Order: sequence, then C-alpha cells, then structure tokens
Amino acid sequence: MKVLVVGSGGVGSAIAAIAQHRSFFDHMALADVDVERARRATSGLGEPDRFSALRLDASDPGAIVAAAREIGADVIVNAADPRFNPQIFSAAFEARCTYLDMAMTLSEPHPERPYEQPGIKLGDRQFAEHERWQEAGLLALLGIGVEPGLSDVFARYAADHLFSSIDEIGVRDGANIVVDGYAFAPTFSIWTTIEECLNPPLVWERERGWYTTEPFSEPEVFDFPEGIGPVECVNVEHEEVVLIPRELECRRVTFKYGLGEEFIQVLRTLHLLGLDSTQPVRVADAEVAPRDLVAAVLPDPASLGDRMSGKTCAGTLVTGVGIDGADRCVYLYHVADNEQTMREYGSQAVVWQTAINPVIALELLEDGSWKRTGVLGPEAFDADGYLEHMRSLGWDYGVSERSTASVI
Repeated sequence: MKVLVVGSGGVGSAIAAIAQHRSFFDHMALADVDVERARRATSGLGEPDRFSALRLDASDPGAIVAAAREIGADVIVNAADPRFNPQIFSAAFEARCTYLDMAMTLSEPHPERPYEQPGIKLGDRQFAEHERWQEAGLLALLGIGVEPGLSDVFARYAADHLFSSIDEIGVRDGANIVVDGYAFAPTFSIWTTIEECLNPPLVWERERGWYTTEPFSEPEVFDFPEGIGPVECVNVEHEEVVLIPRELECRRVTFKYGLGEEFIQVLRTLHLLGLDSTQPVRVADAEVAPRDLVAAVLPDPASLGDRMSGKTCAGTLVTGVGIDGADRCVYLYHVADNEQTMREYGSQAVVWQTAINPVIALELLEDGSWKRTGVLGPEAFDADGYLEHMRSLGWDYGVSERSTASVI
C-alpha cells in the first residue's frame, strides 16, 4: 500500500509517527503547502525510503491528482482543514484512490431558521456521490478520526453486542488538559474548533429527523473516567449526529463537548467581533479572512505537547434495553494521557488520539477485514475486528456501566 497524506500539521505528522512502527504500507508521502513542515514531520522516522515529503496545495485538485499518480498512491488520507475536503475528495476519485478523512464537508446553516432546521448538513455533498463511488468500485471512508471515528465504532459495537434496543447514542468528549504559559491555546485546529462550536448544533430524533439548536445549548455535567472527573458539556455540531442514524437503529443521537465557560466566552467574543468569519476583508493592501488571522496568531496545536499536561477522553454513551431485557446505560471510551503520548510518539494527546484511528482503518483495509465501496462512515463496518486490533496495538479502551445517563 502506498499512502498520500495531505496535510502535515498535528494529525498528519502524528499519523506518520504512529505508522512508522507498522508494516501495512510500502511508502507514505506527507504533503503540505509548507514543504518544510512536511520535511520536519518525516525526518527521523526510521527507514527513510518509506517516507517522503512534498509541497502540495490542498486547494488544487489537479495538483493532488498529479501527486497521487507520481507516487502511485493507493490511498489518500485527508489530514487538512475540512474547508479543503471538496478538492481532496474529488481528486481521490479522479486518481482512483481510496479516500479517508477525519472531518466531513462543511455545513451551511438554514438561511431563515438556522436554530431550528439544518440547511446543508455536514457531509451532504460527499454522500451525494455515494452511487458514483460505488459504481467505480471505490471507497470513501468519512470521519475516521476519534470523533467522528472511534466514537462511531463504539456505537456500532454497542448496537451489535450490548443492546436489544437503543434509546440514545450520545457522544461525550471531555478533558482536564492544561497548557502552561498560555491564557488561551486550543489543543486542536482553531479553524475547525470555531466552525463546529459556533455553527448551530445538530440533534437527530427518529420522530423528527435532524434539527438544530442554539450554540452551547442543553448543558449537562458528565463524569469522565480515569481521574478527569465532572465536566460541563454542551451541544456542538458534529459528524456523528449525521453518520450514526444512517446505519444504526436508535431514538436519538447527540454530541456534547466539554468546552468550559472560559473557552465558550472566547468563542462568543470572536463571533461578536466577526473574527469567526471566513470571508476576506481588506486590511491596507491585503485581503485576509478574520478566522485565518485568528489561527495565525495562536500557537500551532502540534507544538504545544511539551507545555500540556492531563488527559483527554472521547467516548460514546449508549442508553436503552440490554440484551438481557433490563434497562442499561454504558459509556464506551478511550483516554489519552499527554505525558505518555509525548514520551512514546512525540505527539500531544489530542492529535495522537485522532491519528491512531486512520492508521487502524488503513491496516484493516489493507488486510481485507474492511471491504466495501461507496461513501460510508465507520459505523458501516465491523466494529469487533477494529476494537480487537486496537487492543492488540496496546491502545486500550474502557467500558463503563452507568446507573443513569451520567448527568449530575
């Protein structure tokens, strides 16, 4: 297998650092508009002939196709900001490559009722291409990070093995990570964080379908495991709410993120000042999008690992009727400790936790364990082999029985 990774920031470089210890691929090329960043990501990764770095503009589909053909890529992994998804997605089809991403094409709020009805949902443009990819015998695997990704695998496992009927599947994400020396320093792409946190959150209900709410709605305090403890979580727009109902039977799907009041106030201030906008404004002789400026002045999340401490938890809370006929509530989760991920991989916990999942998926695709065509999410595939393989690699996960929906 030959792999082209588009984007060599935090997640792209972590994919390479993790993959260097695996034998599923012959060659992996990391591509970035900043070729020096790609070179830094591939330097010192063991066998030099297995990795290469190249300059690539992710906004240019033709250049992506040319790069894929030059290295003979079988797979294109999209590790760039989701604003580049349409170009990378279409280029993968043109190059006849399997496609993986960790965030789907962006949404557009409803023009008249943004906090009641969805407009264009996350991934709608990609799912519209399902039959075309299927007829071509190609696979586009969407949302195979940690959330979405591992969270969807957890949902599939619970549906297959733990429940006879499911009431709600609710993804819950929280952390106790602190970044020393910064008053405000997101541990993931601020561009993506602004997008998902300030857009109208999605909720899905069987009787109602998809609907939206106000940002940061329905706060609840969720008790996270392994010492993280209680964290207030709020509704955030996220791909699981789109993906899970396509494949799994349940009554409701939600996503809630533990942001913290200070973080929420910063995001609200950015929105109030128009600094979340992606539309360029003229400043002297230059045009710049305010959101790009915000991203430029904040530290690169990939560079924060040495200043970070604590743990991050991603997981899926499932409530319903267990296979024994009794009411059941289970939280399936994965915790990453920043001290451990930095020591073993040189990657901070949040990006490392995201990056392990496309690596697992690539191995399952290579050995034929996952074998389908079309445009699909992780919950469309067998979860047993995924979680068994994850454990065999030493990346354990937890299953916590809860007596309630863990709201206190």
